Amino acid sequence: MLVLVAPGQGAQKPGFVTPWLELPGLADRLAAWSDIAGIDLIAYGTTAGEDEIKDTAVAQPLLVATAIAAAEALGATPDLLAGHSVGELAAAALAGVVTAEQALELVRVRAQAMAKAATVTETGMTAILGGDEQEVLAALARCGLTPANTNGAGQIVAGGTLEQLAALKEEPPARARLIPLKVAGAFHTSHMAPAVTALRESATAITPADPRVKLLSNADGKVVGSGGEFVERLINQVSNPVRWDACMATMTGLGVTKMIELLPGGTLTGLAKRGMPGVQTVALKTPDDLDAARELIK
Repeated sequence: MLVLVAPGQGAQKPGFVTPWLELPGLADRLAAWSDIAGIDLIAYGTTAGEDEIKDTAVAQPLLVATAIAAAEALGATPDLLAGHSVGELAAAALAGVVTAEQALELVRVRAQAMAKAATVTETGMTAILGGDEQEVLAALARCGLTPANTNGAGQIVAGGTLEQLAALKEEPPARARLIPLKVAGAFHTSHMAPAVTALRESATAITPADPRVKLLSNADGKVVGSGGEFVERLINQVSNPVRWDACMATMTGLGVTKMIELLPGGTLTGLAKRGMPGVQTVALKTPDDLDAARELIK
């Protein structure tokens, strides 16, 4: 069983789109989508620096557009689709719940609204690697932090105010390593509530279709068969934790044997290697990886 997965914010790297522009039609596709996304996808994907593409309003549309474009270049029909955080919008488009253009309109609103919400209070995120999961969660609760991403494979990302994150640093969980993340705010926490309202208003213009293939939700890892329900979950997910561990558990339960991570790949296949032993993986980073992905599909 083959699953295609789309990565979330933080996977982008300066210049990662450059080699893909050699593929026929891909540059034209990104140029056309730029008007909808509200940013120059080609410029940001080729010549922009790390700080520029770290901007939430830039990173999210860039990630969704390039994941969809890479999937189109691959041309595979998966058994299952999933996306991490903003990657869910790419997965929704590939499953036929929304069109690519609708996904880019939604991600433009989502990204701008989340960037604005992040300016209300000084918040941030810290990755916690290792430690006992229950002890980590207890430590977060003591500090008033939210486990914004439970990624599996011993990785949890906490979100909250800078004061709360400082308290966690003072009393970290045993045997755990803390890595402050370079993000604009506490995504997937209650601090993003204003962005939920903006995204819900934008989504009223869309009539979603039911997914053509099995589609997993970050909320609980469940397969969602209703397009309307999936879009509602997408909206609520902005201020609620991502349970990628649950998504991987569902993949394992369904019998996934092969995973291809869409552009810019590497993060989710890395988690799968630790959390889904035995699953064959390919991460799409350059067009050269397309051959390995197609060979995996065979």
